[in-house]
Amino acid sequence: MSDVVSKEKNEQIQEFGEVVLHEKSSNTAIYLLSVIGEIEGHECLPATAKTTKYEHVLPKLAAIEDDGEVDGVLLLLNTVGGDVESGLAIAEMVASLSKPTVSLVLGGSHSIGVPLAVSTDYSFIVPTGTMVIHPVRMSGTVIGARQTYDYFKQMQDRIAGFIAEHSRVTRERVEEMMMNTQMLTKDLGTILVGQQAVEEGVIDAVGGISDAFEKLYELIGKKRT
Repeated sequence: MSDVVSKEKNEQIQEFGEVVLHEKSSNTAIYLLSVIGEIEGHECLPATAKTTKYEHVLPKLAAIEDDGEVDGVLLLLNTVGGDVESGLAIAEMVASLSKPTVSLVLGGSHSIGVPLAVSTDYSFIVPTGTMVIHPVRMSGTVIGARQTYDYFKQMQDRIAGFIAEHSRVTRERVEEMMMNTQMLTKDLGTILVGQQAVEEGVIDAVGGISDAFEKLYELIGKKRT
């Protein structure tokens, strides 16, 4: 039976980057969910691209919320960003979970990955982890009309508002970092590395996987009391 369970876990990790971890001494089950590569939205990306598909993540989050055996969620992030609407939908879903949640930014959490990183109850970033905050971009043909620019502005307002609501940084500072012209040679935006993300109030603390687990167990313990 244990071999069957182990095989199922390995298949979950290989297919979706997710697995349920059980801590026997405290009878705790943590759902490990990863957001890797580019967040794929309504359009399919090339088969050669490493992607996280939002149509997989949203039902999984709903199942986690409805599963009485799952005590908490650990979100691992190493993403370049991707589809803005889809990424924001995942972030809103994570933020609305009733179970304790902790995120850990590894290589990077760029663009729409920033709202994802702050959507949890507590967030960590490794010392070499990076976060890129920049204005909303659109690929493909864009109609140069006022309505288009209004849409971009509305989307940026939604992102800045979400980040400010779920972290210690102000909305004004988020917008300031988005429009920074000093850091990226050919583009607007700000790069935050490790401790800088904490100092700006975007991320709660610098740490690694052991810190993330420790904090999540702490939050689960508080919820149980």
